[in-house]
Amino acid sequence: MDLLARLAEDPARAAILLDVDGALAPIVPRPEDARVPAGTQVELRRLHTRYALVACISGRAGENAKHIVGVPELVYVGNHGLELEPGAKEWGDRLQRFLVDVDWPRTENKTLSASLHYRGMTDEDAARATLAEVKKRAEDLGFVARFGRKVLELLPPLEADKGTAVRQLLASHDIRRGLYAGDDTADLDAFRALVGLEVGVRVAVRSTEAPRELLERANVVVESTEELLGLLRRL
Repeated sequence: MDLLARLAEDPARAAILLDVDGALAPIVPRPEDARVPAGTQVELRRLHTRYALVACISGRAGENAKHIVGVPELVYVGNHGLELEPGAKEWGDRLQRFLVDVDWPRTENKTLSASLHYRGMTDEDAARATLAEVKKRAEDLGFVARFGRKVLELLPPLEADKGTAVRQLLASHDIRRGLYAGDDTADLDAFRALVGLEVGVRVAVRSTEAPRELLERANVVVESTEELLGLLRRL
């Protein structure tokens, strides 16, 4: 709580950096149905007028994240930070060729990366086993393939992640104070990017699927997206 107070005492020198799914938007059975609640949108607009930077860093494509959040005046970085990397397009083209041979009913193609969802399938264990085979094929071709919350993510093997996005955003705005909130494995990279700041606040949103390491590395753990909203209202 002391860290939160220090962050809030000088908002003109601080950034609020947020994951979307599972942090701002509740997890839903179909990812395409996710939306940020109206009350959270109101709070994000308030924070935008108060802080030097409010940004959403998402695994989704940036434009898709902007649609889900519904607050266009914020900064959006999608594809786990790949949208800031000039070398991503070549690997994105390779990914499109790979996906031609992947027969998966719930493929979220984000051009530079892809998410293969299995949440809510009749047999999630069998679905994950099938995706494990896709994972191996992708890795054999040089892609980074990792499981998240009921999803297999396919990414280029580039030095780009939510952490590199956080560092680039902070540097471009000359900011040395920041808060990041997230709920999944990919958010650990963003947590690491806050190390060494004047004030760095790592917030984890707990769920039955949240990785243990995320909770252990957090300065603050909230129990739901609603509790995260309550925390943001104190900033």
